Amino acid sequence: MKKTRTVRIAAAATLVSATLVGALITVSAGPSAYAGQHGAGGPVSRADRLRAAVGDLHNLGITGVQGLTRVGNQTTTARSGVANIDTKSPVPANGYFRMGSDTKTFVAVTLLQLVGEKRLSLEDSVQRWLPGVVSGSGNDGSKITVRQLLQHTSGIPEYLDDVALTQSAKEFRAHRFDHYDAKDLVALAMKHPPLFAPGTSWSYSNTNYALAGMIISKITGHSWAEEVRTRILAPLNMRQTYFPGNNPTIRDPHAEGYNQFEADGPLVNTTKFNPTVADAAGALVSTPSDLASFWQALQGGRLLAPAQMAQMHQTVPAPDIAAILPGAQYGLGIMRIDDSCGVYWAHPGDTPGSATFNGASPDGKRVAVLSITTQLANPLPVYSRANQLMDETLCS
Repeated sequence: MKKTRTVRIAAAATLVSATLVGALITVSAGPSAYAGQHGAGGPVSRADRLRAAVGDLHNLGITGVQGLTRVGNQTTTARSGVANIDTKSPVPANGYFRMGSDTKTFVAVTLLQLVGEKRLSLEDSVQRWLPGVVSGSGNDGSKITVRQLLQHTSGIPEYLDDVALTQSAKEFRAHRFDHYDAKDLVALAMKHPPLFAPGTSWSYSNTNYALAGMIISKITGHSWAEEVRTRILAPLNMRQTYFPGNNPTIRDPHAEGYNQFEADGPLVNTTKFNPTVADAAGALVSTPSDLASFWQALQGGRLLAPAQMAQMHQTVPAPDIAAILPGAQYGLGIMRIDDSCGVYWAHPGDTPGSATFNGASPDGKRVAVLSITTQLANPLPVYSRANQLMDETLCS
């Protein structure tokens, strides 16, 4: 999910086979013990880099951080900060967190599998599958394709602009348990005119993926979440990734999430809210190990046939994201981001009080995942430090 296009690219925003489990290195970083210690005195190990990154993120104001890197058969993890600012309890190892817009990649994979099964085409109109749903205020589903939904080139407005719980601490507390159906979210967006003619520009809109989830349901007769479970989670043995439905809580162990709604404002505990507001745009919950496994499986070619993988990786300029992550372009539910050795593939995600950053090498052999449990009013330094870790992991 997202709220501000130029800052939060995925606001209120995985497989290790037995042969890849290998050595597991776990380290726990103190609140500021590793900040600034980036290589003094000799070579820096992968564990040192990860410790430094999670420590730096904590020092930027993040209450709790989990980090995981996996290179070949070696997994390294680190933690920093606290799970709860009142009790000062430690951040749990491999704790659950809301992945936010990384959900979009799961939804895109599901739709592309259906394309591979010839049950729909990327060039099908939204109107074909959802008659009359995209209409009003100049919006016209007959002129928008499935590809344009997944690519954010549809011009469809953002429903989050009209969702109260993302606007302020007061509105969050008043509306955090509100239930939404996908059609309710789309109806909010349909009150506004399109941002541009379909296919003529790019703008990140969670409404696109609410519609994508509805299309999956129309084609299969099952909810998008059930199709994700049977097509991705079960085959990859991802037992720690799930759709919470109306349940406002997260499975234990987890760290509390905190949101800073305004500059210099207080941190508000936003752990509990009804995730139907995120729907297919960002409602999944996962753990660092599960999410790393998904990205390895995806980039390793285990989820999509080559033709559909090629479609997923066809990107267009995404200037709002590129302003934050240099060179970033958007494919079908996936981002291509420049690094010092070429590019990596990813999809950051955030919800009120939490965010995930991730990156996978083109072949999936290297992957990094960060879970952070604070949404700051200005998250740009956090994005920059997270992107630095991706480069360090994927290019060294």
